[in-house]
Amino acid sequence: MSAIPGSTMNAVVLNQLGAPLSHERVEVPGPGAHQVLVRVEACGLCGIDVGVATGGWPQGLRLPRVLGHETVGRVAALGSGVGDLHEGERVVLPRLAWACGRCEHCLGGFEARCGQRLHAGVDVDGGFADYQLAEAGFALAVPRGVDPLDAACLSCAGAIAYRAVREAGVGPGDVTAVWGVGGIGHLAVQYARMAGASVVAVDCTPDKLAMARDLGARDVVLDTTEDPVEAVARHGGAHQVIFAAPRVEAMSDALRALRRGGRLVVVAVPDAGALELPVADLVRDGISVLGADGANRLDVTRALALHAAGHTRVVHQARSISQVDEAIVELGEHRAPARLVFEMR
Repeated sequence: MSAIPGSTMNAVVLNQLGAPLSHERVEVPGPGAHQVLVRVEACGLCGIDVGVATGGWPQGLRLPRVLGHETVGRVAALGSGVGDLHEGERVVLPRLAWACGRCEHCLGGFEARCGQRLHAGVDVDGGFADYQLAEAGFALAVPRGVDPLDAACLSCAGAIAYRAVREAGVGPGDVTAVWGVGGIGHLAVQYARMAGASVVAVDCTPDKLAMARDLGARDVVLDTTEDPVEAVARHGGAHQVIFAAPRVEAMSDALRALRRGGRLVVVAVPDAGALELPVADLVRDGISVLGADGANRLDVTRALALHAAGHTRVVHQARSISQVDEAIVELGEHRAPARLVFEMR
């Protein structure tokens, strides 16, 4: 297919909140100054995509919108002023599509908090299409030898898991509990192990706990048959909890599993509900509750580099983009083994 602007491409489009996705032929966009056009090879499916597609994530959404924000592909065309990328180069296009680079958050290394930031699949069109347009500064090179399906997952799930482990302050000899061993959690297990922690994995699915054990977890807890707080207490309590589970009610257990001075870092956006904080306990025990508010470009590049060096394994299943509706239901019902990735090539 030609990448000439004005030609058409296949795209999965959300035209109305809560309505079925539409498979359409739309115009191929042309790159403007400091932009690149990328021929999409693969794009991962994230819980945020599910929320957007089902009408549960309407914040700032501009319709119609091409969904998807875990894109990997080859540069097909360069806009003016792009000097550090070349046609044919493989890049990832993460969820953070643009940030101002000048505010206190950007300058402090927290560009995901930028008040003017743009997100792929929400503010600008994403990767559920043959081509995606991107700001050149946010198209990040994929190290040689990294599988494109792995790279897609690492651009979001991997980067956020890496960021969460850093934010939690995981270090050698710590006990780190990972609550929810899905697309983000299975990578958090590996990053925490790399940091020198003993990892306790908590989930409601035996298969995911078997995966966590295989990826280096010291202990696993099936929370449908065992009290996870008591199980973590056998290890003296957790110095950190990386919370990647879809059920908000499980956060109460995660908080109680912390030892004094512990940190709860939340990376999942649960289906519904709110967390009730035991303020007296938090003050008495010096407990911290943090939100992992998104990954920056450095997190993405480090996640890719660690994978290229052979330190991580990405568990995913490939799907055809024609199966997007079924995949959204599968992930929304938490039946996916870890990450689902659409192959576009």
